[in-house]
Amino acid sequence: MAQNNGPSSGGLLKKTVVMVGMMGAGKTAVGRALAARLGVPFLDSDAEIVRAANMSIPEIFERDGEAFFRDKEARVIARLLEAEPGVLSTGGGAFLADRNRQAISDKGVSVCLVAELDVLWMRVRHKDTRPLLRSADPYATLSGLYSDRMPIYALADLKVVSDGETSIEAMVDRVLAALATRPDVLAEA
Repeated sequence: MAQNNGPSSGGLLKKTVVMVGMMGAGKTAVGRALAARLGVPFLDSDAEIVRAANMSIPEIFERDGEAFFRDKEARVIARLLEAEPGVLSTGGGAFLADRNRQAISDKGVSVCLVAELDVLWMRVRHKDTRPLLRSADPYATLSGLYSDRMPIYALADLKVVSDGETSIEAMVDRVLAALATRPDVLAEA
């Protein structure tokens, strides 16, 4: 008899699953594992921007500013949502823009990975790839971003707790369980 390892992953993806949430919530790691489990493409909006610009996100922020980056980000997200259904990981600020939320709502389903501030801090505190945390007090900056952004992330279609202790595979199970509540996203083969 086959072992049941959680929600079925044998379904067909009808629309793109868009991972949203704070930096350090696990959007890329969980998104990549989810795409592998479902056998669909994994896309990362930040990686697409880096590839197109041929420079890192901190370099884009420094040279062209955040407004320029956010405009490019919106264009990339809109383009990726037009591709075949897959799993799309977005940067922490992407879901804040009305136009991105609307595009995601129209063409996909948003899944917010919700993590407590201390979990996020443990994950990002030693990384220098977060331009918004290049401040005199990065923890205070992260705390401010958390306070400002969580009400907007609460608008996501689905929320999944990322507690910092659960394995990536178990997180994928949690996301699949949440997606199973949406018949417009997963269909059994």
